[in-house]
Amino acid sequence: MEMLLSTKGITICLFFFVLSLAAAIEIPLSVSQLPTITEQSHTQVAYPFDEDFTIKCEARGNPQPTFNWTKDGKPFDLSSDPRIVTSNNSGTFVIQNRGIINNFQGKYRCFASNVLGTAMSEEIELIVPSVPKFPKEKIEPLDVEHGDSVILHCNPPKGIPPLHIYWMNIDLQHIPQDERVSMSLKGDLYFANVEESDSRSDYCCFAAFPRLRTIVQKMPMTLKVSRSNFLKERKPKLLIPPESAGSSSSVTVIKGGVLLLECIAEGLPTPHLSWVKVTGNMPKDEPETENFGKTLKIDQVTAADEGTYQCTASNPMGRARHEFHVRVEEPPQWLKKPEGGVYSVGTNLVLLCEAIGNPEPSIQWKLNGMPIDGRTFRGRISTREISLTNLQLQDSAVFQCEATNKHGTILASANVNVLNIAPLILTPDGENYASVVGYSAFLHCDIFASPAADVRWSKDDSIEPLSTFRYELNKNGTLEIRNTKKEDSGSYVCWAANSVGKRAITASLDIRDATKLVVTPKKPRVLKSHSILLKCQAEYDSHLKHSFKLSWRKDGDELPVNSTEGGRIILDRDTLFISSVLLEDQGVYTCVASTALDAAEAEAQLIVLDVPDPPEDLQLSDNQNRSVRLSWKAGASHNSPVNESIIEFEENHWEPGTWQELSRVPGNGTTALLSLAPYVNYQFRVVSVNAVGRSQPSKPSLRYATPPAAPDKNPENIRVEASEPNEMVMKWEPLKPMERNGPGLEYKVSWRQRGVETDWNEELVKKHSLSVRNVPTFVPYEIKVQAVNNLGSGPEPNVTIGYSGEDVPDAAPSGVSVEVVNSTLVKVFWFGIPRDRVRGHLRGYKVSWWKTKSMLDGKRHHPEKHFLTFVGDRNYGMIPGLDPFSEFRLTVLAFNSRGDGPESSPVVFETPEGVPEQPRFLRILTFDKDSVTLSWGLPKKANGHLTGYVLQYQIINETHEVGAVNDVSVANRSVQSWRLAGLSPSTKYKFYIKACTAKGCGKAATEEGLTLAQGSKGSGRISDAVKPTPKFQPSEALEPGTEYTIRLVTKNWVDNNSIFEDVIETRGRAYAGIYEGISTQGWFIGLMCAIALLTLLLLTICFVRRNKGGKYSVKEKEDLHPDPEAQSIKDEIFGEYSDSDEKPLKGSLQSLNGDIKATGSADSLVDYGEGEHGMFNEDGSFIGAYSGSKEKGSVESTGSSTATFPLHA
Repeated sequence: MEMLLSTKGITICLFFFVLSLAAAIEIPLSVSQLPTITEQSHTQVAYPFDEDFTIKCEARGNPQPTFNWTKDGKPFDLSSDPRIVTSNNSGTFVIQNRGIINNFQGKYRCFASNVLGTAMSEEIELIVPSVPKFPKEKIEPLDVEHGDSVILHCNPPKGIPPLHIYWMNIDLQHIPQDERVSMSLKGDLYFANVEESDSRSDYCCFAAFPRLRTIVQKMPMTLKVSRSNFLKERKPKLLIPPESAGSSSSVTVIKGGVLLLECIAEGLPTPHLSWVKVTGNMPKDEPETENFGKTLKIDQVTAADEGTYQCTASNPMGRARHEFHVRVEEPPQWLKKPEGGVYSVGTNLVLLCEAIGNPEPSIQWKLNGMPIDGRTFRGRISTREISLTNLQLQDSAVFQCEATNKHGTILASANVNVLNIAPLILTPDGENYASVVGYSAFLHCDIFASPAADVRWSKDDSIEPLSTFRYELNKNGTLEIRNTKKEDSGSYVCWAANSVGKRAITASLDIRDATKLVVTPKKPRVLKSHSILLKCQAEYDSHLKHSFKLSWRKDGDELPVNSTEGGRIILDRDTLFISSVLLEDQGVYTCVASTALDAAEAEAQLIVLDVPDPPEDLQLSDNQNRSVRLSWKAGASHNSPVNESIIEFEENHWEPGTWQELSRVPGNGTTALLSLAPYVNYQFRVVSVNAVGRSQPSKPSLRYATPPAAPDKNPENIRVEASEPNEMVMKWEPLKPMERNGPGLEYKVSWRQRGVETDWNEELVKKHSLSVRNVPTFVPYEIKVQAVNNLGSGPEPNVTIGYSGEDVPDAAPSGVSVEVVNSTLVKVFWFGIPRDRVRGHLRGYKVSWWKTKSMLDGKRHHPEKHFLTFVGDRNYGMIPGLDPFSEFRLTVLAFNSRGDGPESSPVVFETPEGVPEQPRFLRILTFDKDSVTLSWGLPKKANGHLTGYVLQYQIINETHEVGAVNDVSVANRSVQSWRLAGLSPSTKYKFYIKACTAKGCGKAATEEGLTLAQGSKGSGRISDAVKPTPKFQPSEALEPGTEYTIRLVTKNWVDNNSIFEDVIETRGRAYAGIYEGISTQGWFIGLMCAIALLTLLLLTICFVRRNKGGKYSVKEKEDLHPDPEAQSIKDEIFGEYSDSDEKPLKGSLQSLNGDIKATGSADSLVDYGEGEHGMFNEDGSFIGAYSGSKEKGSVESTGSSTATFPLHA
């Protein structure tokens, strides 16, 4: 909308035409002018309950008008009565309600005058009503006979209408009225004929005057009805209008008023009243009758209602008629009223005055409130026109035109102001205007002038008038600039000039940037129950920020600022958030921005997506035995087209209440031909699917039952199962309920031995299996199963081959031999048993073995059998996990589904020597600044004859670099301690000990320690892991004659607080004496007792902790559930020590276990069978290590104990 121009400050010009503005603008009060009546009263009622009564008359003019009044056409002096209160510069007066005020009743007229003329008001009627009263009178009782006609007269007093009349008894109960008894418009009660039940003494007439707030009652009247000696039947006679009025009468009604025609008749039987229009047609709307048909009523009377109306009163005895000649008249109404105005000197004047009415109204002209004398009036005057030529200043006057007929008077005034003044610019000088780029700007210049003034506008001090199509001067002098631009900003001057003078005002115009809005997202699509956030981004002129307002509308209706629907819809300035969107939230959301100068809107079309509504109106057609056509009407898709319809069915015989899918219709189709199964009582329903999801199911269709038929298919998955050798059990999948096709379903089973020419054996069964006994073991049979029901058989069945029952193999494998691969692995070979000796389906072979003795000590072992299973028809297998240097026996058997066959004869084999297991411990007995004495235990399993030990050590200071590994060979296998010399002081070492046989060395036990600094006294630290269960713990690494501090701590504590601490000194001969007669030493006995006491205490603590923390030992808990925080603390306290055997030899190129060769094998992994060790799959594939045993972790580890040295002397 914004347009930029490269030129600025140039003058754009436009010449305007001369405007006649005097008649269009109200004359300013600063200009001399005639009086004008601005406010007056109309008909006024002086109610007795009011405190005072105001008669209004206000006028304006210059000079200020003076006021005079007339009453009933005569001058009325407002000062003549002290009860009249007046106001300065006003014609209004107030009459105070004191004393008798009846003399104020009359018709008043107000005259406002100044030196230029006189204005006159319309007549104001003041009505002073008297308080209505019934006269006090004695009313004689009326004595009549049964069947006579009676009139009870009310004669209500006069009062201000409306008047309501009621006939009631003394108990204020209404007198019942009907066709026989009714009240006339004047209030009299008419009896067409009386009955004895009409006798009463309290007929009361009540007259109500609502505007006077008054109800008056007439004295009660008595009516006595006596029984007549004869029946007074007679034809109707009209009581209203009376017979004296003749057969017709005239009625005049005012146009727009209400026409009421009344006929009341007497007679016996009671007459019935009817109405017709004799001349012309009845009104299009049937006229309303009231008072049981006795009154004809026409509202809003028009000229078409004129004519002759006839009422007819009839009974079986005769009828009576009366005609009403209705004439419609109307009070005066203006066709053309005289219009005054401002006239300049020398112009001409023509005033027109035309009125209509019935009768035709008379026209009277007045000048300044007085009748015009045609003899002295210098202009021309006629009934409908007054004209004056060459107007002069003294011709200023108020002309009045009055139209009168018998129904009323109307008055019209025309002020003729003859003026000769210079232009007056009514708009203040120096006004500041602002508009927005692209909008129209309006610069006002309201002018009053006589003669008419020429008006023009100029810009930026230019004397040239404005021009171009974008500028337009309105009739009131306002300059309109269309499609404003920034260049339109500046100063403007409005000039007004006539023959008398010239005036000018200035105005400034600022052009602001237009407000712009963008709502994002523009066309959001949101799933029902999801949320949507609409953002309204606004740009507006900074000068307008104080007036900037933002609001939201939905489909044109304002959304409240506060959150709605319990917080589901939230408006927050420029955002609109809707949570849990509903379908009714769909619509057009409009962001509305407004400033003091412009407004802008931006819309977002919110589309709510949901699953379809359920389909409706399911219909079945084209009914056939095996098909039916289903049609339906799709439900609302909710802005996501239906892409599929799912047809489901339910049958009430096999699975009543369960719905199953039958068919799918792609796209938005609404009909489908359904294939049906026989002998099913169907009902259907449809589910519509769109991109959002599935609709709720439709209401079910009517049921449709298909007739029965023979089976269409036979059972499937025919198989033979047997639990006994001479038995054959034939089984199959039974037909589903929907596949039975009819009642009486059975299965015809046929079988015969394969390859033997013989007849089929047949049997009908209802269940889905058949057992046949006394058949040969594991013989093939041909089997057929056919479905049969009451209507016939299914198709010819296919032949299935099955075998009779199996028996266990009756032969053992032969030629069993063993090939030793290494110390823990052998390969077994055998010859399979013949096919006919399997007596079933061969499942595989089982190899069993057991250890008989150890070759190391010759000790016999209790036989503990192990086995591996090798699946399939094969003749070899691998047996891993054997103990080295041992004697074994081994057997092989075949097995089938029935079980195991006989075992082969045992085969004896021996395994060669292997490498030893890890020594039980490695401990530091003593240490000095350059030497360490180490002690170790025997390996748990030697796996052969020990040949000696290999002792290794290396520097492992707390750096990434480690020292080289040094080897020491201990050839004497009976030596279990060693002193290493030539070590560096204050250096941390890691030590390794491995046991060796002729086959090589085993896994190493490890320990770490720190040598002493120069000049330090030797001391050491030895740690043992203690089980919680024993009551004592031997320590084999103590030196004789040495003092030790014994401390007992829990493994998982993170500080060095001990639960027991004591000091002991060892005694003895030499180091070797530790192992001789130690149990007889007193100190040892005391030590054991202390340890027993400590162990008991430890057990108590462990028991408590186990109840809190579970059944695992402390060490196991640490391993299973390490506490990172506790571990970090422990690392800080014991960081220089290690209790792990797995720390690598940093920097070493070869493993300490490098001399222990892996026992490899060239055999395939499928050579390993299934066994109790769980290391092999069913197919014999290898899933574990070759080792035959696996150690379980516990506190009693066979790894090295941890010896810790102090880091400083």
